[in-house]
Amino acid sequence: MTCLIILIDGLGDDPIPAWNGQTPFSRAFHPNIDRLIKEGKLSQVSICEKDVVPESLTCILRLLGVPKEAFPTNRAYLELLAQNRDVSEYEMVLRCNVVSQDSSGRLVSFNGMGLSFREMETMAGQFSSLTPDIEFIHLSGYRNLLVMDRNESVLGIQTAPPHESMGLPVEELLAELKSSSLAMKLFMQETDGILQQYNRNDLTYKLYPWGASCRTEMPSFETLNGMKGALVCQTEIVRGIGKALKMEVPELSYCTADTDTNIREKLAVTRKMLARFPFVMTHFNGTDEAAHRHDYEGKADFISRIDKEFLEPLLDTAEEPLRIVICGDHVTSSVTGKHTRGRGPVIAAETKTGHPLERDIETYHDIVDFLMKESE
Repeated sequence: MTCLIILIDGLGDDPIPAWNGQTPFSRAFHPNIDRLIKEGKLSQVSICEKDVVPESLTCILRLLGVPKEAFPTNRAYLELLAQNRDVSEYEMVLRCNVVSQDSSGRLVSFNGMGLSFREMETMAGQFSSLTPDIEFIHLSGYRNLLVMDRNESVLGIQTAPPHESMGLPVEELLAELKSSSLAMKLFMQETDGILQQYNRNDLTYKLYPWGASCRTEMPSFETLNGMKGALVCQTEIVRGIGKALKMEVPELSYCTADTDTNIREKLAVTRKMLARFPFVMTHFNGTDEAAHRHDYEGKADFISRIDKEFLEPLLDTAEEPLRIVICGDHVTSSVTGKHTRGRGPVIAAETKTGHPLERDIETYHDIVDFLMKESE
């Protein structure tokens, strides 16, 4: 039986006061998900539980059957793999946000608030050949990577993630990084000068390197689970996970990593992968992005679109039985804009079998067993 996990990033949420305690999932219109619930089970599960950070990297690896001891320490290397790039054992890679700070130098946004995507692409071009010591790689919007020679001091620094550091002095947050690498210090001085031209409305902009990581070898998905698999996604970290696990990661032409993604393309590619592989994960990131923006209405609308534009035609045209799970990786609160360890909805079902699902799904182990081990 072919297995499909539809991963709706950050699907769980906190109760929304304006909706009298409803969540975006309960508010959304999802008759096809309801149809699967009738055939299967609806549970509330914490994927991260109490032992891993509630983020996509750890939780998606867990859902793909990767043991905790094989988790990489940071995600920059996997985001580099998503660009079909690699580094040697003598290099390292860092994530790098464009951030904005107020007149007092305190962090007010982790995503270049006040800048357009076009402006961020233009500035990326100015940074790309700035120095031979640091390679600047633009991903999308405010998100970039830096590749440089391996520096054990930098690898050991735990620079605070910018999205968790609002209101704190940027210079203090980056002080240890600058003191540990002269190349990084000089690079940031030069980029500070270039970014002055974009200052406006009492906001100034900086590059914020963080999350240094090095080359990481991981076991393949097939080795771990005894089957080949494919991962349909556009978000860099998820594509990087698929490549690190040696899964099939098809290219997508019209999809984004937000609520404006082309769901029809994702459906078409998912169908192709289901015809070739016994396991497929299809990832939707827009729910997570909407929650980070506190846009609970947008999150609910996107869930409804996934149900109508992806799940309905998939179920209506599937000719073979399908073992299916719909869940999030972690909870993303539209109230706080942050990831949490809370429980999120998990729907598990088997289609075209003529009998209801008997087993319970109470932990992430149950999800993995249902998709992988029971398919053997």
